[in-house]
Amino acid sequence: MRKQNILFLAIIIIALGTAGYFYFFLAENTEEVNKEVVELVKKYNENCPLIIQDGIRLESVSLHEERTVQYNLILLNVIKQTAEINVIKTEIEKSLISTAKSNAGLKTFRENDYTLVYSYSDKKKVFLFNVKIFPDQYK
Repeated sequence: MRKQNILFLAIIIIALGTAGYFYFFLAENTEEVNKEVVELVKKYNENCPLIIQDGIRLESVSLHEERTVQYNLILLNVIKQTAEINVIKTEIEKSLISTAKSNAGLKTFRENDYTLVYSYSDKKKVFLFNVKIFPDQYK
């Protein structure tokens, strides 16, 4: 009976040691990723506002809840009252999913399973719509 108790205790100690090692390893890795993402967002914002394509200006980038990054954009040729918002949103969403899969600038977010939120406003800065792209959509 004593040998079983010693064996059981040894297994528990090994399991706790292994769990502790992985916990600290993962926590350290997460901290490195967070620093990298914060620096990346800071770098984006230093270049804002920025015309990213004809008619679209990136105003800012921000970090939100865990593993979510938001791009705030303005559609320079759109006014909410006269726009077909559903059509615009559908076309932009298709393009964004394709871009999220291949854009080198989004590599860090892809590798770390970030949700990408694109918030669009019209040229008068009136909110139009958000497009959310989840990791399973761009992997």
